[in-house]
Amino acid sequence: MAEAGRPSAELRAAGLALAAGKAPFSETVQAGEIVGLSGLDGHGQERFLETLAGLHPPRSGEVVVSDGGAGARVEGFRQAVRHGIAYLPRDRRATGIFPALSILDNFAIATIGRDVRGGLISRRSRRERYQKFHRQLSIVAPNPRAPITALSGGNQQKVLLARWLAHDPRFLLLNDPTRGVDIATRQTLYGVFRELAREGVALVILSSEIEEIVTLCDRVLVFRENELFATLSGQALDSDRVIAAMFGKRQ
Repeated sequence: MAEAGRPSAELRAAGLALAAGKAPFSETVQAGEIVGLSGLDGHGQERFLETLAGLHPPRSGEVVVSDGGAGARVEGFRQAVRHGIAYLPRDRRATGIFPALSILDNFAIATIGRDVRGGLISRRSRRERYQKFHRQLSIVAPNPRAPITALSGGNQQKVLLARWLAHDPRFLLLNDPTRGVDIATRQTLYGVFRELAREGVALVILSSEIEEIVTLCDRVLVFRENELFATLSGQALDSDRVIAAMFGKRQ
């Protein structure tokens, strides 16, 4: 989670082009802001999110992390993680969980270096970190040693989110985070996202649920044909305007 007194950070896309021949654009996500991404499937919103995460190089322009001083360019996923960027993928089964591992191992695999004591992995350290997020995210699990495949889809998603929250990210990039989860889990996740924003974490949420991003987000970026088509906020942010922009209509 964000720490009190940590310098305010921003994630900036400068002169970014998502595909050849497409118009470049610039956007900045501030600390404590929740920004939504929308568009018809394949129209650039997922490419933009993954570019912010360092998973794809931009056609032109750059992604920069700044905390009030000189900015640092994001030039790959590992570098993005070092700069405080966490990315939760859309398909948790294909690119998120490790099915052969336990709940605890799935949680701790990205922060294993924090559990080394005297050259050995401290099981106690891992359990204590897991228990913190187990409570915070209301993870329903029989035992942390159980296989992660024993959990419901919603609880698997909570474990993946806990994995990245353990990094204490400054920026949380979420690719359809409530896809395939039950209503109760969805409400829990909404509460966590809002609390993270209050603590100064910047969130970028791509969602196939239009009502979700309208409800959660301070503003929404709508993509069309691999270009940023519209930015909606305040009274202009509603489901009808988002849908209209998705189909190339301005209101």
